[in-house]
Amino acid sequence: MSTDSFLHPAGGQGKASVYFNITGGLDSGAPMTNSHAVTAEGISAFGEQDVYLFREGTLYRAYEHLGAHLTSVGGAAGTRFGVWAPNAAQVSVIGDFNDWRAGTHPLNACEDDSGIWEGFIPRIGAGAHYKYHLRSRTGDHVGEKADPYAFRSECPPRTASIVADLSYEWHDAQWMKDRARHNALDAPMSVYEVHSGSWRRVPEDGNRSLNYRELAHQLAAYVLEMGFTHVELMPIMEHPFFGSWGYQVTGYFAPSARYGSPQDFMYLVDHLHQQGIGVILDWVPSHFPTDAHGLGFFDGTHLYEHADPRQGFHPEWSSSIFNYGRAEVRSFLGSSALFWLDRYHIDGVRVDAVASMLYLDYARKAGEWIPNRHGGHENLEAVSFLKELNTAVYRDYPDTQSIAEESTAWPLVSRPIYLGGLGFGLKWNMGWMHDTLRYFQNNPVNRKYHHDQLTFSLVYAFSENFMLPLSHDEVVHGKGSLIDRMPGDEWQQFANLRLLLGYMWAHPGKKLLFMGGEFGQKREWQHDESLEWHVLQYPLHAGVQRWVQDLNRLYRGEAALFEEDFRGEGFEWVDCSDAQSSIFSFVRYSRDRTRQVLVVCNCTPMPRENYRIGVNQGGAWNERLNSDAHHYGGSGLGNGGSLQATAVPFHGRSHSLTLCLPPLAVLILGPA
Repeated sequence: MSTDSFLHPAGGQGKASVYFNITGGLDSGAPMTNSHAVTAEGISAFGEQDVYLFREGTLYRAYEHLGAHLTSVGGAAGTRFGVWAPNAAQVSVIGDFNDWRAGTHPLNACEDDSGIWEGFIPRIGAGAHYKYHLRSRTGDHVGEKADPYAFRSECPPRTASIVADLSYEWHDAQWMKDRARHNALDAPMSVYEVHSGSWRRVPEDGNRSLNYRELAHQLAAYVLEMGFTHVELMPIMEHPFFGSWGYQVTGYFAPSARYGSPQDFMYLVDHLHQQGIGVILDWVPSHFPTDAHGLGFFDGTHLYEHADPRQGFHPEWSSSIFNYGRAEVRSFLGSSALFWLDRYHIDGVRVDAVASMLYLDYARKAGEWIPNRHGGHENLEAVSFLKELNTAVYRDYPDTQSIAEESTAWPLVSRPIYLGGLGFGLKWNMGWMHDTLRYFQNNPVNRKYHHDQLTFSLVYAFSENFMLPLSHDEVVHGKGSLIDRMPGDEWQQFANLRLLLGYMWAHPGKKLLFMGGEFGQKREWQHDESLEWHVLQYPLHAGVQRWVQDLNRLYRGEAALFEEDFRGEGFEWVDCSDAQSSIFSFVRYSRDRTRQVLVVCNCTPMPRENYRIGVNQGGAWNERLNSDAHHYGGSGLGNGGSLQATAVPFHGRSHSLTLCLPPLAVLILGPA
């Protein structure tokens, strides 16, 4: 990438004049004038069309214009700065190159009334630390702000932005060429959710987190071994408070410096791609923290957030809510999402907390929110933004996925915009997650009274393109780990967990599992500690890990388990009414129906001998997976690997199998 690659392709001709500041010493309290500057015509990043789109809210590459960009003017190398601050009276760049003195390098307001301030400073290169010093029009001192569009930030708790060169030589051309096949809705998608700071730590080095390059090799090797198709990284955008897990973002264009440089993060994505592993990023456009250096009250006004706390303050998270009705804020957020796809080859974004964006009364009591213009509680501006965002994502990157974490019954979340939908590719199935965990937490003796908690999900399973999530949210805040939530003694807990995971992998929908769940981590997740890798020395934990490996192996190789995830034609109940025995049985079909798998779940600790299940063809059937096998820590009951279907009609089918159903186990069978 050349140093001037961020200049406007039309030559950068805008209405503004920007200036070299060749002398210093302007007092930070004195009015800024151009008496200390030399005009440098024609380097404005914004053309008239760019300004129009920015003010319309559809400039989704605003990061190419705003922020700090290495370039040269008149043979002098330096950095072009740009920031949106329409209510500022003065803006200057402060940094380690001017002893952080306000006024020595002023920016100049564009003459197009866009609210953009620009300037070129020679001899400032990559690695320079900087902030913006702003003074509001009202005379109130705003102080120092990090660059909203910065590509790199200091490692917290330090808060400066850093001038960055994003050049990198990628080696993932084969993945990028083929990724449409990997990310397609009819492809297998088994996602491993990872918190970069706590997946593995280095105890011999102060218990530090792995850096991006260390994580690249260790995570890729493990994901390959386990058979997951994708990783989803919890937010890696820069965030001041580590304990927020990345969900309180201040740097929407900067990977966290806790783990390395932008190029180090590119290396992580690149290496995962070279190993055939997709990368999804958790992205947070729903709210932002109130830290003084961040977006809040940016130019002396509520610029990015609503001024009225009934609209602009989030009561659950004590954070600020974006003003989606402001066009420049939509351009900022849309540019952030596209940036990670553009510059970091990301394969998808998981949009956090969509429900909090859609509803004006989210987490609020009566009288604590302001209705929309029709008197309703829908956030019409947020709805419009999400539609625009998904249009842009799939227009520019049809081989990626936009995934909604949406926890309500809002209709058509993952349906096309032209059909009235929000335009996401996938939606997390939170209803399935809650019902399934509630069911499995019941004592097996009582599960017969809660049978519908497992059957209900199939009533709506094909109303959206669902992903089944057992995410980090289910193993925090006193909920306990997955294994800890299973009832019974230790053996029964592990049998229940294997049953739960087997049921999940067989159920229609893409899969997501948070790290540690794949080996039955005992304690609740702690963000400042490593996973409990040491428990793999114990057979029951190692057995769960082998079970997940084999589930992924079968899942990825069996079209019946993924091709028809979102169409009812690919699913058929065999028997969903045996509540007394707490047994469920169903069939999954491939699109051409030449492939099928039979799934039978026994959700009690009582083995069932000679249990008859109807099938639609005779001959030999293979027991393809059995969660009760000794190999996984089970009791070893089963059907010897294969059995014959006899011409005894049952369950409305022409043939039937007589099975031994192991305790607290799932069987996955198929015709030989």
